[in-house]
Amino acid sequence: MIRVNLELEGLEVVTAADGAECLDVVHQVRPDVVTLDVVMPRLDGLRTAARLRADDRTRDLPLAIVSACTQHEVEAGLEVGVDAFLAKPFEPAELVRLVRQLIERERSGVPGGEEDGAVFGSVLGGGEAERAGRTGG
Repeated sequence: MIRVNLELEGLEVVTAADGAECLDVVHQVRPDVVTLDVVMPRLDGLRTAARLRADDRTRDLPLAIVSACTQHEVEAGLEVGVDAFLAKPFEPAELVRLVRQLIERERSGVPGGEEDGAVFGSVLGGGEAERAGRTGG
């Protein structure tokens, strides 16, 4: 459902198996945004976020948790530098709005920036990591 909603908005989506593979995918595709589920095989979303923040190449990459989080997980995410949270279940428009806000912030440093040609990465729940980007451009 997440992938379909992003693709309907003109975004290209590529998947990886889990948090560990996400780290490889992020370095291959150089996304503008990554979304993580807390629960993922091999490397959970919070540890994946921590590793992305610890790496000079991905330190400033916008990160969002898309998951049914506990308050403890939200606090842990904030401690490692997660930029945004979207609680499951959510409306598709909420996901699209969050992704667009993070793309705009990444591209311009302020909300409402130009997003033509933007590319973002998305790591999703169930061990599914996705990278997405605007088509065209």
